[in-house]
Amino acid sequence: MEYVTLNNGIQMPILGYGVYQVKNEECERCVLDAIDAGYRLIDTAQSYGNEEAVGNAIKKCGVAREDLFITTKVWISNGGYEKAKASLQESLKKLQSEYIDLVLIHQPFNDYYGTYRAMEEAYKEGWIRAIGVSNFYVDRLIDLYSFVEVKPAVNQIETHVFHQQKTAHEYMEKYNIQHESWGPFAEGRKDFFTNPVLVKIGEKYSKSAAQVALRYLIQNHVVVIPKSTHKERMIENINVFDFKLNDEDMKLISALDEKESLFFSHYDPKTVEMMVNLKR
Repeated sequence: MEYVTLNNGIQMPILGYGVYQVKNEECERCVLDAIDAGYRLIDTAQSYGNEEAVGNAIKKCGVAREDLFITTKVWISNGGYEKAKASLQESLKKLQSEYIDLVLIHQPFNDYYGTYRAMEEAYKEGWIRAIGVSNFYVDRLIDLYSFVEVKPAVNQIETHVFHQQKTAHEYMEKYNIQHESWGPFAEGRKDFFTNPVLVKIGEKYSKSAAQVALRYLIQNHVVVIPKSTHKERMIENINVFDFKLNDEDMKLISALDEKESLFFSHYDPKTVEMMVNLKR
């Protein structure tokens, strides 16, 4: 496994396992499979409804807690200092741990400054090791960064070969914020796994399109958290450290960038209305 060093000196695996849309009843098994396959970064969230399952897996996996890196996220409905503070304690209890490695604000809505103050407080108390944000576009990221005491360590945003977030990446590097990808496979949209560019490059290295896509992001210093409920795919997804894409490969994949989300825009009023009305 390769690691990145966050702006507070904490080491974070560059590849982890995400549990978005993994049902609570199967999540424990999936996380145990992932840990057995070699994953040490597990990414969950309050809104996923499976923090308890992740906590159960942490307890049962047989790997020392200090060798794992656990991320969760504060949902919109828990925004603001008081609600966020209470929700963080609840997440800690569900995860059955004495600390959480990384906590992110899930979406840039509600009183996210109040949420961030609660996270800063927990960080200073030592039971959250790093704090950051998710889905913050560059304008809001710079705004938040400029007015908080503990600078965000991570910004987790939609990033894949069709939406590579090059401008956002430049600003994250400028402000020393780690770029993390959600949806590194674009959830299979646009025939992702049969894309001819990715497939052809993969043939040179005896790798799949998925492995090539992950390797591309990793070589661009982006943390990735691919998800699968199948152990054989988990093993495939983590097996990306035994080859390196050359400059020509990188240029070909770079050209796939369409510079638009395949999911939603926070600048779309209807998207914002939908998100702020979600109960979880």
